[in-house]
Amino acid sequence: MAKLSKFDAAKYLDHPETIAAYLTEALATDDPEFICLALDTIAKAKGMTKVARDTGLSRESLYKSLSGTTKPEFDTVRKVIGSFGLKLVAEPVDTKAT
Repeated sequence: MAKLSKFDAAKYLDHPETIAAYLTEALATDDPEFICLALDTIAKAKGMTKVARDTGLSRESLYKSLSGTTKPEFDTVRKVIGSFGLKLVAEPVDTKAT
C-alpha cells in the first residue's frame, strides 16, 4: 500500500512570483478565513521569526492573527504582505458579460 504524505503548500512558496500567484488566488476566493490561512502558509514558508522581525509584531501575535479564527487588523495584513516582498494593488473587476 502506498504511503501518502500531507501536502504542504509552504514547500513550494520559494519565489516572489509563486507567492504572489498563491496570494492572488486566495484573495480571489473572497473568503477571509481562507485568506488568513494563505497568509499563514506564506509566513511559515518565509519563516515566522523573520516575518515577525520584519513586521515588528510578535510571533504569538502573528500566529493568532493568521490562524483564520480571528479578524486581523488591516495594518497587520499590510505589514505581513509587505514582509513577503509584495504590495497590494487594485484592479478593476471585469464586468463584461462573456
